[in-house]
Amino acid sequence: IRALGLDETEEPELKDTPARVADLYAEVFGGLDPAAIPELATFPHAPGASPGDDLVVVRDLPFHSLCVHHLVPFFGRAHIAYLPAERIIGISGAARLLDHYSRRPQLQERITSQIADHLERLLAPRGVAVVLEARHLCMEMRGIRKQGLVETRVVRGAICLSSSSRLPE
Repeated sequence: IRALGLDETEEPELKDTPARVADLYAEVFGGLDPAAIPELATFPHAPGASPGDDLVVVRDLPFHSLCVHHLVPFFGRAHIAYLPAERIIGISGAARLLDHYSRRPQLQERITSQIADHLERLLAPRGVAVVLEARHLCMEMRGIRKQGLVETRVVRGAICLSSSSRLPE
């Protein structure tokens, strides 16, 4: 506040701003807490189903994070898919992973990889795909000052994205 030439004694609405910013950062960066890694429920793949025949897709999950370079928000939607092997996660598991990895100073590319890595460690699926689409205010508010979507994809294993089977449609 002082670096901006502002004085909280002259502008009373700034009086509690430092404490508010500290509370905001504690919440927004909650994913930095090693104890905050979500415990995801896993279940055996459906009886009678051939492991790997069913693609599980969780689409259009909203997320937000702060750019590690500028501490300015980026936000968008995530699509998370995997081909089960022996185990599946609870339906909210993909959203919990997204929230955990986005709640820290981040790169969109890193969130995409971290979710895929976590699913691979936890489930050992036959394949995994994670797609994030986001607007970056560091690009819109400064520098080039242009709006656009950044899309990152991690595709591994038996999932092959082609023009006929793209995620998302």
